[in-house]
Amino acid sequence: MKLDLNKPIAFFDLETTGISTSNDKIVEIAILKITPNGAEQAYRSLVNPQMPIPKESSDIHGIFDEDVASAPTFKEIAQEVEQFLNHCDLAGYNSNRFDIPMLIEEFHRNGIDFDITNRKLVDVQKIFFKKEKRDLSSAYQFYCDKTLENAHSAMADVKATYEVLKGQINKYKDLENNIDFLHQYTNEAHKVDLAQRMVLNADAQPIFNFGKHKGKKVLDVLKLEPQYYDWIMKNDFPAETKKKLTQIRLKAFNQK
Repeated sequence: MKLDLNKPIAFFDLETTGISTSNDKIVEIAILKITPNGAEQAYRSLVNPQMPIPKESSDIHGIFDEDVASAPTFKEIAQEVEQFLNHCDLAGYNSNRFDIPMLIEEFHRNGIDFDITNRKLVDVQKIFFKKEKRDLSSAYQFYCDKTLENAHSAMADVKATYEVLKGQINKYKDLENNIDFLHQYTNEAHKVDLAQRMVLNADAQPIFNFGKHKGKKVLDVLKLEPQYYDWIMKNDFPAETKKKLTQIRLKAFNQK
């Protein structure tokens, strides 16, 4: 089957030094871009993270320091990655919680404001977990009746994710072959930022979703404790979270 697309969609996967979007770095990026006519275009690159890759991470994805020693840094490929993703919606496996925030962070470190405001985000894991609640290898076996070879190889994972999404649409009649629908289905309507450090309450007002101010309105906290904003901006929070918080703060200030 062919996905019903109005614009290109980029399935992508990252292998990294760890799971902290603020402190860890990308060591491999793989992208499979699908155009509305069904044509496919692939991009893959190892990335030198300019930091040691922890053994526990290498044991998962099989990428070691010597493998990336001569690879380009993300700074060296940032422009071509941004161009490859230009005008694309984004899809992946657990991408809303990890891959997209990590990619935004890497772009931010290199002076690129990668805006996702007008992009549809389809997290294939969300569909899978809502329907079957298993991992990618199981999803590939369940929906495609195949064994996933080279799991945790970025390109193998991203191609499997693309095939799984098509299998899900074939299997579940309530899933529309429509990126707008899949974006709504796989995204939490109440979230403010991808990391969900801020969410919307029942009155559609942003509240903090962590720490000592969890459950409190963001604007109330910023008004009563303005230094809390400075603390977040200086500490280990994703760049996208900081950007959303700043937008809320600036909007409130401009309304006065």
